[in-house]
Amino acid sequence: MLHSHRRLFSFLAVLTILSMFLTACPAPATPSAAPAEEAAGEEAAAEEAAPAEASWWTTAAEPYKGATIHGISESTPPSRFAQEVLAPQFTELTGINVEFEVTSWDEMYNKAIKDMEANTGIYDFVYIEQDIIYTYLARDFLTDLTQMLADDSALASPDFDVSKFTSFIDNFKAPETGDIYGVPMEAFIKVYLYRKDLFEDPAIQAAFKEKYGYDLAPATDHQQYRDIAEFFTQYGKDNGLELWGTTVQGNTGHSSSFYEYYETIAPTFGVYNWGVNMDTWKACEANGGQMNSQKAKDALAFWVGLLEFAPPEATSSTWDEVAASFAAGRAAQGWVYGENAAWIATDPERSTVVGKVGVALPPVAEGVMADAESGAGYIGYYDGGAFGIPHSSKNKEAALLWLQYIGQESVQADWAVAGSRIVMESTYDDPKVQEVDAKVDGYYTLMREQGPLFRGAPPFPFHPQLRSAVEPFIWRTLAGELEPGDALDQACVAAEETMQQLGYGQ
Repeated sequence: MLHSHRRLFSFLAVLTILSMFLTACPAPATPSAAPAEEAAGEEAAAEEAAPAEASWWTTAAEPYKGATIHGISESTPPSRFAQEVLAPQFTELTGINVEFEVTSWDEMYNKAIKDMEANTGIYDFVYIEQDIIYTYLARDFLTDLTQMLADDSALASPDFDVSKFTSFIDNFKAPETGDIYGVPMEAFIKVYLYRKDLFEDPAIQAAFKEKYGYDLAPATDHQQYRDIAEFFTQYGKDNGLELWGTTVQGNTGHSSSFYEYYETIAPTFGVYNWGVNMDTWKACEANGGQMNSQKAKDALAFWVGLLEFAPPEATSSTWDEVAASFAAGRAAQGWVYGENAAWIATDPERSTVVGKVGVALPPVAEGVMADAESGAGYIGYYDGGAFGIPHSSKNKEAALLWLQYIGQESVQADWAVAGSRIVMESTYDDPKVQEVDAKVDGYYTLMREQGPLFRGAPPFPFHPQLRSAVEPFIWRTLAGELEPGDALDQACVAAEETMQQLGYGQ
């Protein structure tokens, strides 16, 4: 912005003249300070000068001081940290106010999409989940951040470096140009959590081996997982405990159950990309898809069958309730979004299983691990999101400063500890993160070393439309109204009809 450059030039000119004046007219001599006082004075001066980055933020934000930017995100541990900790820090440095709404997943998307569709400019930054970015780009909802920074160097923070991010940032780049449209604020894998105190109890181990003929350990295949679920459900009954063998994210009227099946369970059976053939845009097996293949039907039958061994709240559980159930000690094992791993394992005010949480890779069918290692498949969901600036924002420059602020290395470690999320490679090596890693059974190490085995949602430009067409069949199966095989036979037809209506798979 030209006026910013002029202000900076004028400011430097004044400093130069002042310096010349002080040199020509030195201050009267004063007695030397004692060494201790001198050292203290130097230390105080160093402290005042230390936050060099603060002066950059203050200067860059001067034209926008007093402005208010509005944002919306899902109410998750990473989002709440941004709202409660990072936003006030940013406001103190810049004078830019951040009104940050954290709400339910459904409400977040509904409000953000309606605002961008209507071009009303209510929000200056929105949460962009990895799976929705392709739809947003196809509809020109977002602002090109790379272009904004190139157009106005006065807005480009020296502490914001795209190369510092993990490869997860690639999810928020335009395929054609490589320009970024979102600054990652969370990234995590959906892991297999289990109760170490139960799995490592000698009496329980003996009882399990006597019944099933093999040693109790985190499951590596689906039969083992089911055996463990059955065993601990009975163990809870026998001992008068509010304990079941597994969690199930099986809400019968919420998209969370669709995601648990298609992005968590189905891949472990070898069904990838929701069973859609991305070369032909077909879903039914007869047309080259996998949505109603035998593998897919086995996966759905396995998952729905786990309801027998899950807490009664399972059919009304989204990701939040699953985390709460595990933290309350109501399940011996389960698939839990990694953003919850740290607090479940370390926060005694919210969790009853602190110090008892184990972390492992999910169980998989034969051949799936080889697919994941070769890149032909994956074993589970790599979730995460970014903050982007809607095309309709009326405060894009102020919002861009905010996005760069959360994209600094200096704020990442505390954020990682609070939200079990990591978006920069260097964060893994931070002492704070390594300390918590030891308390969360190596969750961060697992994500660092085994993260490539997981994958985000497929790059569908019609993601929400396809999900809406298919999820009723999943809900009806969970409710006992449809058999898994019949449900998927109908779901794949609905999927193909939806894609054809949108111009795919003609």
